[in-house]
Amino acid sequence: MPAWADIFAAASCAALLCSLAGAGQAQTSDLVSKTAFRVCADPANLPLSDDQGEGYENRLAELFARELGLPVDYTWYPMATGFIRNTLRANRCDVVMGYAQGDEMVLNTNHYLTSSYVLVVPREGPLAGVETLSDPALQGRRIGIVAGSPPATHLARAGLIGIARSYPLMVDRRHDSPAEDMLSDLASGETAAAILWGPIGGPLVKAGYPGLKAVPLIHEELPPRMVYRITMGVRPGDKVWQRKLNSLIRRHRGEIDAILREAGVPRLNDMGTAVLDAGQ
Repeated sequence: MPAWADIFAAASCAALLCSLAGAGQAQTSDLVSKTAFRVCADPANLPLSDDQGEGYENRLAELFARELGLPVDYTWYPMATGFIRNTLRANRCDVVMGYAQGDEMVLNTNHYLTSSYVLVVPREGPLAGVETLSDPALQGRRIGIVAGSPPATHLARAGLIGIARSYPLMVDRRHDSPAEDMLSDLASGETAAAILWGPIGGPLVKAGYPGLKAVPLIHEELPPRMVYRITMGVRPGDKVWQRKLNSLIRRHRGEIDAILREAGVPRLNDMGTAVLDAGQ
């Protein structure tokens, strides 16, 4: 029997006193691949990710893989119910590139982005100066909203939900694209404004709708919150892996910011109270 096994056997009584959580953490850390940067992602979720590598989260994955000296290896799965359970928790991959801070299904890294929902309006017109959903200029206007998203509560509070146009929250992006449908309806005049999650709406507006602008909704004072910090998600217990990713986030902040800025992602300060790229 190897010497380390003797030591392990002698310590078995003490080991039995360790928590199950602690044991799970040690085992989970061993699951992180040493030969590839294994990413869980949606294959049809532009502007974030797609299976052609054209999303900005694909570029973030390439940055991290390059710094680790590893190839990127994707597990593709629609970003819908069961995503984490069938990818990260099933040990088919080791990281989700973009995940809201505080979700208990994953262990969050330090955040690399603070962003918010945005109000998308024509650059010219009566809504061009609107920055809050309580602005009287929105009264009587038909606004596109993703059903069940936090801004829907704000629209209801402002008396705007009754005439709002609703778009589905959970879809398979290989077949449906509510965000693009919403912007198309706005551009055609079917709606007067649209509300989207900024890291989706900002890049879509920048890429294809020069007549529109995305205004970060950072002045809403009542819940639910409209500003979120975005992290990378790893398996609960993968503390060593989390620390390694935290170090990469810290050391490559400038490159991460450049990727997000080029994509058109609305970036806020850490408190979510001011826009960092005011001219974007």
